[in-house]
Amino acid sequence: MSYILTDKAKLVCQHKTGVVLIIATQQLVRIDGRYVLVGGLPKGDPESQPIIGCPNFGLTIKPCNFSLKVMRGYSSFIFINGRPVCLDTISGLTDGTPPGVVKYEVVQPGQVFVEAQA
Repeated sequence: MSYILTDKAKLVCQHKTGVVLIIATQQLVRIDGRYVLVGGLPKGDPESQPIIGCPNFGLTIKPCNFSLKVMRGYSSFIFINGRPVCLDTISGLTDGTPPGVVKYEVVQPGQVFVEAQA
């Protein structure tokens, strides 16, 4: 079982201090007063979001500035308006260097009341 993510969730790049800024795109379902995050088209809530505070920079090193497509972590059982809810197993790549290697992940789901199956 995994926790469902809310807009209070904390996602970070693998460099640990780069925080993904998330805004929920649905306003129908809340948990503890916070909006549940969803995936789906054209993009899921954790995708294409700014990342602030990534310490990975240098002359030829690009810090993580944006989250990219989710690789895993959407529920296959629970949907809101046809869009899958995001679980605390969400993971995807960032635009940081080296390309195609640096991931973002959940460190806090934003609530600890509601769990779901992947």
